[in-house]
Amino acid sequence: MSWFESFILGLVQGLTEFLPISSSAHLRLTAAFAGWEDPGAAFTAITQIGTETAVLIYFRKDIARIVSAWFRSLTDKTMRSDHDAQMGWLVIVGSIPIGLLGVTLKDQIEGPFRDLRITATTLIVMGVVLGIADRLAARDEIGGRHRAMRERKTLRDLGVKDGLIYGVCQAMALIPGVSRSGATISGGLFMGYTREAAARYSFLLAIPAVLASGVFELKDAGESGHISWGPTVFATIIAFAVGYAVIAWFMKFITTKSFMPFVVYRILLGILLIVLVSMGVLSPHAGESAG
Repeated sequence: MSWFESFILGLVQGLTEFLPISSSAHLRLTAAFAGWEDPGAAFTAITQIGTETAVLIYFRKDIARIVSAWFRSLTDKTMRSDHDAQMGWLVIVGSIPIGLLGVTLKDQIEGPFRDLRITATTLIVMGVVLGIADRLAARDEIGGRHRAMRERKTLRDLGVKDGLIYGVCQAMALIPGVSRSGATISGGLFMGYTREAAARYSFLLAIPAVLASGVFELKDAGESGHISWGPTVFATIIAFAVGYAVIAWFMKFITTKSFMPFVVYRILLGILLIVLVSMGVLSPHAGESAG
């Protein structure tokens, strides 16, 4: 991998990780369109450490409060009803599905799931799902001629059941094209949460899974030696800087705007990809030699 490739891929990772358009799909497509080798699941997991570091810094006050309350709740029973302590447990509970499926489906994630036809399909299907979820949220927020406005849930309403559902939604992002944030935000909107609450929990929930995946891939990559460390570290730094800016913008954007621009983009990109593969312009396995 060249330094130019690592710069572009780090930029793509930072731009797409927190938007509901799938960073793994865009890394895959960038390599395919440019004629580069597939950067592979290990590169994706390691560069995600950069974007998750951006989450840790952006939400540092929330995270510090949650971690502190959670640890105190282990010995102080009165703390177990504290919202922050409960959030700590809910992040753990919500991380179980992706942990189990990530280990079980590791070979599929690094192989068959990276087929461009699967990526195109998930881009379209999850785009439609996100559009429906967003429409339901908008209907509750603005009401209508024959229906009143309906108050949506915040993170203080989050319980174990909803936490597990969020976790299952996050696990779907193991398939390129689904999008971790897109799946969890869609799940949150369907369960009646506000856009801001769904996005905030989505980002917090991703921290254990992404960091664990990155460390796991670091170990494997170190043993195999099949990774260009210099360019990968450079891409991770780029992903961190760009990712932080995207989080700040996205959290402001969703307070007043809908997800429809992302829905349209996903569907159009998926259709374009299907057309290109069908016409033979792109192979469904383009750039997979390094995957």
